[in-house]
Amino acid sequence: MNNFETVLILTPLLSEEATKELIGKFRSYLTDNGAEIIHEDSWGLKKLAYPIQKKTTGYYHVTEFTAPGELISKLEVEYKREERIMRFLTIRLDKHGVSYNERKRAGLTTRKSREQKEGETA
Repeated sequence: MNNFETVLILTPLLSEEATKELIGKFRSYLTDNGAEIIHEDSWGLKKLAYPIQKKTTGYYHVTEFTAPGELISKLEVEYKREERIMRFLTIRLDKHGVSYNERKRAGLTTRKSREQKEGETA
C-alpha cells in the first residue's frame, strides 16, 4: 500500500450539492476498491493561473489516501470520463510528503506555529 494525494479541479458551475455528490462518488470509488482515505480538504473556489475550458475559476478538492498502486490508473480513467472535472493530479507521497501532511494537519507547518508549540513545551 502506497500513500497518494490527488487534487481535483472541478468546474465552478456546479452547485454545492452537485459538488458534494461528485466528491462523494470518488470517495466511495476509492473505498470500494481497497483504498483508505486519510484526509480530505476542500480548498473551495480559487482563481486559476490560466483559463481552462474558458473558465477562470475552479473548485479545488484534495484527498490523501493509501491504496495499491494498480488502483491509480483505474482512478485516473474515471477522472477522465467525468466531464465535470477540469483537471486532476495524483502523486505518490514519499516519507517526507507523508510527514509534512501529518505536521500540516497538526498545525505545525509554519515557523510561527512551530515556535509557539516549542514555547508551550519549554
